[in-house]
Amino acid sequence: MAELIRDMIIMESSPRDDYRLLDSGHGRKLEQYGRYRFIRPEAQALWAPQSDDWQADGEFVPASDEDGGGRWHFKGQVPSEGWPLAWNDEVHFTAQCTPFRHLGFFPDMDPVWRWMRGRLEGVGTPEAMNLFGYTGVGTLALAAQGVKMVHVDASKKSVAAARQNAALSGMEDYPVRWIIDDAAKFTAREVRRGRRYDGILLDPPKYGRGPDGEVWRLEEKLPGLIADCRQILDDRSRFLFLTVYAVRMSALALGELLSEQFAGLPGKIEMGELAVREESSSRLLPTAIFARWSQ
Repeated sequence: MAELIRDMIIMESSPRDDYRLLDSGHGRKLEQYGRYRFIRPEAQALWAPQSDDWQADGEFVPASDEDGGGRWHFKGQVPSEGWPLAWNDEVHFTAQCTPFRHLGFFPDMDPVWRWMRGRLEGVGTPEAMNLFGYTGVGTLALAAQGVKMVHVDASKKSVAAARQNAALSGMEDYPVRWIIDDAAKFTAREVRRGRRYDGILLDPPKYGRGPDGEVWRLEEKLPGLIADCRQILDDRSRFLFLTVYAVRMSALALGELLSEQFAGLPGKIEMGELAVREESSSRLLPTAIFARWSQ
């Protein structure tokens, strides 16, 4: 029976070439993506910034409502088509200012990608699935280590960007299945097919729509999706990693959910927060909660 460990873990993302958190405070953060600097809203930055003089190439100004809208305001010459970045000198991809305030990848996932790679070391021909795979940096981080990947996202645009990133990385011919589909429906079909995986990464949004208009609401749909994921993992599988952003939910709730669903497997269940360390201080900015099963 998988043991639930209730001590909280912090998975910390440190400054590196593709991304740096320069400063944060008063509900905002100053970040550097390659050569460009940006200011974005950050509700968890409750403290005062280290400096009042933030110089940035662009700033995302949120709308007055709470629906996540807003727009970018640029001071520098930021390429609208994006600019090249690289993770770990293996995965090359395009960063870009999107209408949803993101920059085309989630830099706080760096320790997650490294943890998953470590879990799959020593597996002969591992196969893993990335649900809600977005622009594919996490998929390619595993593929670069020889993992057969199934990348699932409901957005045609996101999957197209992921395939472009694979081409930039010289991984066009790597064993990756690019699937445009509703994550929950695809996983349910994998259960019916009797498929199994060595690892699963889930990074679901709070709300979304599938390619045929399917509505995804995290609190309603997540338990059923986790139950299906459990059915395509077995006692030889290595991990399931679940991250959740921007919701009124605790890491403990995620851990208890996994504990219920994974009771029949060995291993352990851990939980905690993802966080990014500021470049010139010891301060950590929390970004997401997670729960993970591994053995």
